[in-house]
Amino acid sequence: MKTKSSNRARWVAICVSASLLAACGLPRTGPTKNEIFSGSVQKQGDAYVVTVDDEVARATTFRLPLGFSSALIHAGILASDTVQPGDTLGLQIYENVDDGLLTQGGGTAAVLEQIQVDGSGFIFVPYAGRIKASGNSPEAIRRIITEKLEAQTPDPQVIVQRLAGDGATVSLIGGVGAQGVYPIERPTRTLTAMLAQAGGITLPPEITQVTLIRGGHSGTVWLQDLYRNPRLDVALRAGDRILVEQDERSYTALGSTGRQVRVPFETQTVTGMEALATVGGLNPGLADPTGIFVFRNEPAKIGNAVLGRNDLPENQRFIYVLNLTSPNGVFLARDFDIRDGDTVYVTEAPYSQFTKILGAIVAPASSVASLDSLAN
Repeated sequence: MKTKSSNRARWVAICVSASLLAACGLPRTGPTKNEIFSGSVQKQGDAYVVTVDDEVARATTFRLPLGFSSALIHAGILASDTVQPGDTLGLQIYENVDDGLLTQGGGTAAVLEQIQVDGSGFIFVPYAGRIKASGNSPEAIRRIITEKLEAQTPDPQVIVQRLAGDGATVSLIGGVGAQGVYPIERPTRTLTAMLAQAGGITLPPEITQVTLIRGGHSGTVWLQDLYRNPRLDVALRAGDRILVEQDERSYTALGSTGRQVRVPFETQTVTGMEALATVGGLNPGLADPTGIFVFRNEPAKIGNAVLGRNDLPENQRFIYVLNLTSPNGVFLARDFDIRDGDTVYVTEAPYSQFTKILGAIVAPASSVASLDSLAN
């Protein structure tokens, strides 16, 4: 009798010990819901824990501040025939005499090829002298040369052609078909035309950004907005730099989700529901649908709007709570925007923790029972 009582007491003691160990050291995916709430400002922590409702979803709505400045948008179209320093011109001069100034040896025309406009914008033409070329069209240059030569040869006929030159070019790098330096010509005087000239875009159009850099001005737009809004198809200038790159924003998914991973944005905006769906949704055997948290460093302006105050001086730590079981929970998760650098964390359900504890108790108890059976 004493032996059975002793064995029963030993079994109870082992069970209690196992229970205590299980409660303290069970493996898990991260903090529990209670542990997260205990770190709130309301409980002397350093993060504001806010349950998402319609007002919070509206206050936290965020769009990347992309766009071109008025200086870029209102720049006029650069005439494709305007000569710039560094351009190359081709000249043909016909003289109405057998032995002209430039057409010697019985020829009818003098051909002057590859005349480069110097850094000051001038070219030199024999017998016409130094002529201002930059800022003028080929037609204006033709008239100037004709007037200069008329005093020396009767009725000269001049043809001036502007060739693609170094002065009126732009550079394209990034996700285009062919990176390089391209001349601004009549068909490629605007941004979209130049992108097409470079072989088009090789990146996913939904998350492609186009940056235009001009001197001290620069701007970035979504590729899709560039084609939707004609005002953004700005006129190009010599020396412009165009960068085409993929959106680099991302968020991190942790806890009881289908995958725990860093996730790049696949669209211009990502909602809480889309963020969960992208990583396989909630783990059906572990997740607590009432404990979905979004960790974020919130700018003071938005933080004040969320809390209904105006005294937050700087960025603050915020933890937003999504509860899919609430009456509007799914709609709120669909309307709440995820932002670059967010951490989406799903806690384990209490039942999951209970199952782990029970397993930790039953396993040693079964071992003890087996040993006791063998001993008897």
